[in-house]
Amino acid sequence: MSPRPADSPAPRGRSRRNFAGARPVMADVARMAGVSKQTVSRVLNDHPAVRDETREAVREAMRVLGYRPSASARSLASGRTRMVGVISFDAARYGPASILTAINTAAQKAGYLLSSIALDDTADHATVAEAVQRLSAEGADGVIAIAPQHRVGQALADTRLGTPLVVMENEIRGGTPLATADSRGGARQATEHLLRLGHATVRHIAGPAGWSSADQRVASWQDTLKAAGAEIHEPLVGDWSADSGYELGRELARRPDVTAVFASNDQMALGLLHALHEAGRRVPDDISVVGYDDIPEAAHFLPPLTTVRTDFAEIGTRLLRLLLDRIDGRTDAVAGAGDEPMIPVELVVRRSCGAPPRG
Repeated sequence: MSPRPADSPAPRGRSRRNFAGARPVMADVARMAGVSKQTVSRVLNDHPAVRDETREAVREAMRVLGYRPSASARSLASGRTRMVGVISFDAARYGPASILTAINTAAQKAGYLLSSIALDDTADHATVAEAVQRLSAEGADGVIAIAPQHRVGQALADTRLGTPLVVMENEIRGGTPLATADSRGGARQATEHLLRLGHATVRHIAGPAGWSSADQRVASWQDTLKAAGAEIHEPLVGDWSADSGYELGRELARRPDVTAVFASNDQMALGLLHALHEAGRRVPDDISVVGYDDIPEAAHFLPPLTTVRTDFAEIGTRLLRLLLDRIDGRTDAVAGAGDEPMIPVELVVRRSCGAPPRG
């Protein structure tokens, strides 16, 4: 008589052990179903190389025993931890915080846990590399980097990665997928809106140099003014905070020729509005202001702020999707950086803009 195949169910009438009072484990399921633990693992992961009757026998054993596969059991069976790592910078700001929240929500829906490391703006090359390596050592199936600074992108490019990687905003050599919003398009929309209202030129409060989004907005603002034949002034550089917008706003408020200002984020625009109010410069009667991001409070500024809306939730969701594509080895995930279309932005017009003052 030939031996029964290992993935065949136990013959009918075989005695079954009473497991009452003990939490069943994979070995118990295998014993009751009359198969190997490897076959149980294959059933847990829907492996195609299991006969239908064997699959049904294993599932019946799970039901009878009340077996619930643990995360560790699934990890052993699949070779994955179902955990993704995230490296974020300046996580207290609205944009990075919103992206991180969206990644976490999308990861939970996909059955993944999140392990995140928040680094400050001063993190150097070695710190970034250490963060990536720590997440890899923890068993992360892949890593997402919310990497807004060029030097962070360079650090990631120089780090030997043993795990899939996707990034936000920074193009990294080697075909790393990235997800980014259209900062150039947003800056163009903001500047063109102010020019269409009749302003001779537009001043700019920029984000810190070396930040991808800030540099792109500066370049697009300059290109738009140049195309319109408008005078281009040096941008005033802030640090994304309302305090920096306030200090730079005090400087702009002293210049009677300033009639329109585009700020690279809403927090700096808020500080600008404060400085203009203190100086007696009315918005929008004397000076028009446009921000960027459309934070939830922007509609409640005085006056309500015209701004460029960025879909941070879509950025986070897309980052997670790109990473899971890479983890699963889907062919569309190994395309070169830049192949993924940019996430569009939208100019939201409120009451902080108007025509320039007469005379």
